[in-house]
Amino acid sequence: MGSSFSVLIPQFSSTVTKQNHSSLGDLPESCVASVLVYMDPPQICKLSMLNRAFRGASSADFVWESKLPMNYTSIIQRVFAGRNFPANLCKRDIYAMLCRPNSFDGGSKKVWLDKRTGRVCMSISSSGLEITGIDDRRYWSRIETDESRFKSVAYLQQIWWFEVDGEVDFPFPVGSYSIFFRLQVGRASRIFGRRVCNSEHVHGWDKKPVRFELSTSDGQQATTQCFLNEPGIWKYHHVGDFVATGSVEPMKVKYSLTQIDCTHTKGGLCVDSVLICPVEFTERLKQSF
Repeated sequence: MGSSFSVLIPQFSSTVTKQNHSSLGDLPESCVASVLVYMDPPQICKLSMLNRAFRGASSADFVWESKLPMNYTSIIQRVFAGRNFPANLCKRDIYAMLCRPNSFDGGSKKVWLDKRTGRVCMSISSSGLEITGIDDRRYWSRIETDESRFKSVAYLQQIWWFEVDGEVDFPFPVGSYSIFFRLQVGRASRIFGRRVCNSEHVHGWDKKPVRFELSTSDGQQATTQCFLNEPGIWKYHHVGDFVATGSVEPMKVKYSLTQIDCTHTKGGLCVDSVLICPVEFTERLKQSF
């Protein structure tokens, strides 16, 4: 009896040893992929380096389709109109391509997906805006700078009637968005590698506030105003918010910046771009001031 029991012990120990050798790599890829759906893209990319099972699961189309905007095909058609979008890309590669800043409308606009959330962000350059007097060098000039995403800004020297308008037609995914003008009072330059601000032309912004307005094709409107101060600092000035309902037709959004009191001139302002981003990104912009 005792000998029979002793014979069973090695067999039982061998079974336990084999069970202890199981690892994450033994999980089926389908199970791993079902878990990855609930993680954000950066986490998925990190986990893909664990082992072969995670690497395979992280490439599953249904994982990355859940991260793409519902209307991502409409976004591709709008941004890559007239250009060849690579065919037969897996959903992971489509996501990666849309996360890059993609230019459209002659390079005056750029759109990208936030890598972590997959939410749409857009930037419109000063060359994509209608600026009163922009072609008259007595009032405006174009300045090349590395401080702009578009490598150049519009610089106002002096003018009586200050007006900047713009609009965009785009299939914004469902959600709430904020619009900002990126402006700087004064003209920045570098002297011996040090950034300095030239305030030579700065005047008139302390007399009356500038007015920001937005309107959408479905009737939404917003208006704000503020004084422009703090020379030498790029600031995002909030225009207002709008809600995209994800309708089939692209939404037209108009935005403007004005100071049209002709009792005084104003000048010394850099206009870089307009930013459209999800409302929840506002805190990020505050930290960048």
